Amino acid sequence: MAQSAQRTTPLNAVHHALGARMVAFAGWEMPIAYGSQLEEHHRVRRDAGMFDVSHMLVVDLRGGQARAFLQRLLANDAAKLAAAGRALYSCLLDRGGGVLDDLIVYFLGGERYRLVVNAGTAEKDCAWIAARRDECAPEVTIEPRRDFAIVAVQGPRAREKTWDALPHLRAASERLAPFHAAESDGTLIARTGYTGEDGFEIMLPAAGAVALWQALAGKDVAPAGLGARDTLRLEAGLNLYGQDMDETVTPMEAGLAWTVALDGGRDFIGRAALLGRAPRWRQLGLLLLEPGVMRGRQKVRGGWGAGEITSGGYSPTLNRSIALARLPRAAAAGEEVEVEVRGKWLRARTVAPPFVRHGKVLISAEC
Repeated sequence: MAQSAQRTTPLNAVHHALGARMVAFAGWEMPIAYGSQLEEHHRVRRDAGMFDVSHMLVVDLRGGQARAFLQRLLANDAAKLAAAGRALYSCLLDRGGGVLDDLIVYFLGGERYRLVVNAGTAEKDCAWIAARRDECAPEVTIEPRRDFAIVAVQGPRAREKTWDALPHLRAASERLAPFHAAESDGTLIARTGYTGEDGFEIMLPAAGAVALWQALAGKDVAPAGLGARDTLRLEAGLNLYGQDMDETVTPMEAGLAWTVALDGGRDFIGRAALLGRAPRWRQLGLLLLEPGVMRGRQKVRGGWGAGEITSGGYSPTLNRSIALARLPRAAAAGEEVEVEVRGKWLRARTVAPPFVRHGKVLISAEC
């Protein structure tokens, strides 16, 4: 059977011209690195880097029932979106409390909201959202926006370099607090990201993506690929859908209890299941105490029984291996455990993530 063609973002030709190593990811051809993945990682931690994340899907919601619909749809409470420009991170749950996806919702003002969902779950998410809309808020309009591109600019100098490259966006974005966004001539610039560093995620019509990328490159914003994005988000203790959570676990079992708003009796999808289902697992970080590299699905054992790594790898900032792990509820930070790495049981220590945020190491790296 012929392999189906990979989808491409509006920046695909730019990536090829830069000599990026391209890989298949969630049905898309995406750059994993443009040269040294380690350099790309350090550049974001120390200066500024940019990522093409146009494979993710923008979904616009409109209508007088949109907010009430989001309060029903999301585990977090859309009532927190009190002012235009506010952003909210939330899980999308099934009726059993399992995580269908994690997403960000932006309040654009009036009756307009914007969701950004993961590439690998985009079709599933849209079908689920549309079906739930038909049940309780039929007047709400749902518009997937594949005519949009998304570029993330991240790092301690990301905002400064963005304004140098794109001065027309400065007035709208200079006073943005974290997890806020503003619109400017059809572009949404949001002070959000997936690296543990400051910066922006810029959503704009696809036709303008190449010019935006080139303007940023002209101000020495380094391109970075999926490889650096993964090590950065792991150091920041940020979950990856399909690895650290999915339909088989609840937010409470995936380190995301803080995203679930149970107060006030709001009847969101999955609420009853969460209240009636005692968590079986907890998420903790692991710091390897011996040479080696931890990877997803490796076994973990401790005095409380067995667990497994959900995401693992080498941390360029810490210069050693770190991981996120799904462990029994009795597990706690500060314990010594063992991880099965290439057939050998190696010592590791449980820690409370994140490992690194805003360029600062937040856990002790001492053996």
